Amino acid sequence: MKPLLKAHNLAFGYPGRTLGRAINLEVQTGEVLCVLGPNGGGKTTLFRTLLGLLPAHGGSIALGGKSLEACAPSERAKLMAYVPQAGNSYFAFTVRDVVLMGRTAHLGLFAAPGPKDFDAATAALNELRIAHLAEKSFTQISGGERQLVLIARAIAQESPLLIMDEPTASLDFGNQSLMISEILRLKASGRSVLFSTHDPDHALQCAERALLLHAGNVLALGSPREVVTAANLKTLYGVDVELIESLSGGQPFCRPALRTA
Repeated sequence: MKPLLKAHNLAFGYPGRTLGRAINLEVQTGEVLCVLGPNGGGKTTLFRTLLGLLPAHGGSIALGGKSLEACAPSERAKLMAYVPQAGNSYFAFTVRDVVLMGRTAHLGLFAAPGPKDFDAATAALNELRIAHLAEKSFTQISGGERQLVLIARAIAQESPLLIMDEPTASLDFGNQSLMISEILRLKASGRSVLFSTHDPDHALQCAERALLLHAGNVLALGSPREVVTAANLKTLYGVDVELIESLSGGQPFCRPALRTA
């Protein structure tokens, strides 16, 4: 089976500056791949390149077995949805309207959303427990709420692959747990998720594989149990980390190795 998304020997960056090289990754149908790395490590730039928003500096990207360059924007939107980091909006769309924008890939030129589109938007709002925000202005809700709205928009898009750039960054502890549960639900439904995070526990909780990105280059790629190690996390974040095994036999978790003297 062809991977849904594949990058081969990919180099990426901005015009005049290459940030990373020799990136090889695949996202299979129904797989969760987590990208771990520090601020400024290249995660967002890599994602924007995989989406076709930035040109690759070398190598190749294939989407659904077809060169990304050969895919029209509408074709890309039907195959992958993007959840950026929540920012400010200058347009006072309602939350419902923002989520409905995810249905654009399924509408013809100048077509208006129909009952199916409104149903998909409502289902996504309910799924993330934010239906009470539907008629509020996107500009007047909190950063964490905006992040959930953007995730709902991607879910309403009904693409087989969701690419999420630090989806838990603006969320409180409860909504982070909701987000991890949502990623697991998407996986169970057969959809694929590629997401980035600073928190190695998130990779351990819901990903089949983790890619550790250090200064734009791959430090490690494999199952979280194999690559989320104290040594690798020290390299990524510059701090000593302990991995604590769960007494119940579940996933281990990470904590900083605090010094008391």
